[in-house]
Amino acid sequence: MEERVSVQSQTLHSEFGEDLRLPLRNMVQGLREVVSQLREGESLWRSEDFDLQFFWKTLGDCFKAISQEATKLSLAFSKPPLPSVQDCQKLTADFQKNILNLTTVYYWLPKSQDNQVAVLSLMSSSAAIVEDALEEMEQARHADNPDPFSDIFDDADSRENRDTYWSETDKQLMAPCLGLVKAAKACLKKVSGAMKTHGKVDSLQHTTQLDDLGDITCEISPSVDELVLSLYPPMNYMTVQMNAAKVASVLNKVLEITKSSHICPESENSWLQFLSGAIEHNMDKVKDLTQGST
Repeated sequence: MEERVSVQSQTLHSEFGEDLRLPLRNMVQGLREVVSQLREGESLWRSEDFDLQFFWKTLGDCFKAISQEATKLSLAFSKPPLPSVQDCQKLTADFQKNILNLTTVYYWLPKSQDNQVAVLSLMSSSAAIVEDALEEMEQARHADNPDPFSDIFDDADSRENRDTYWSETDKQLMAPCLGLVKAAKACLKKVSGAMKTHGKVDSLQHTTQLDDLGDITCEISPSVDELVLSLYPPMNYMTVQMNAAKVASVLNKVLEITKSSHICPESENSWLQFLSGAIEHNMDKVKDLTQGST
């Protein structure tokens, strides 16, 4: 089977003259430039002149057109004979034209539209990652066997290496570190809830505040991952303290931005204070337990 696929690939490659490759290369380069522009550009459309229903209909039409052109392009190269250079140029040109149409429609969307949904989606993804990291570490921590690598090493000699085991001091340090991870989980949950209840996209100020929350909450899951990874034996206490401090710093920044935003009326102050206290409490315990390691 592998030999047959290899022969077919070589045959296809040999039939690809340089003239046929050129429009494909140009198409790929054009797509890269479009992606770069989408990442950097912003809409200048005014919200008061914007028709959201028409936008979604037009955007859907663009996606359908791109799907049709992509199908044509795929079918043209799915089996011999390969398309002529002229046909290839037309196929790639039609595909790029529809991509540019999609880009144009995308730029119709004012910055004030649909931002709340986008930020909530980011928070949901971060929360799932934090939840997975917490569950993984809790399971390893509460296992009867103090060796978290027991399902990796099956060599008795390797398993006797004490560097694969948690010491009693390690276990004590894990508690406040996991407390910070739990605070991260609670923080994402509470901020998401406040955004669903109070979030607005009716002004540039409100939209910018949601953007700021989206940016800072995206830093939570990477910092949690770094902390959890540093908890596996052998622990380096200085590294654990640094990673714990990073998580605490990010969470405090999230609470600070949340408190100063429109999604945080007085009714939300109680959980903000509670989480702030929990972060401080667990970070103080981490510092106490790693004292002398820095």
